[in-house]
Amino acid sequence: MNKTCVCRYCGKVFTSWHERSCCNDCLKTEEEEFSKIENYLKRYPNSNAIQIAEGLEISPFNVVRFIDEGRLSIRKGEFKEIKGRKK
Repeated sequence: MNKTCVCRYCGKVFTSWHERSCCNDCLKTEEEEFSKIENYLKRYPNSNAIQIAEGLEISPFNVVRFIDEGRLSIRKGEFKEIKGRKK
């Protein structure tokens, strides 16, 4: 049975066999955003959603959405001092 969905990027209404958050036209946009987040985390592995959002100039809700969807996971790590910065 088809489900009616609304694209989070362009607002277009579309149908899909499973519930999706974006239409086929905007899927590339979502994958590019996820790729940017993934690359940011490789460079700054202990970053939180706010730091990622500020570093990439995106909404922190987009980062949290990927966590909610299971595409990103949360790990407890430890903060290490940034060299060259004064406290």
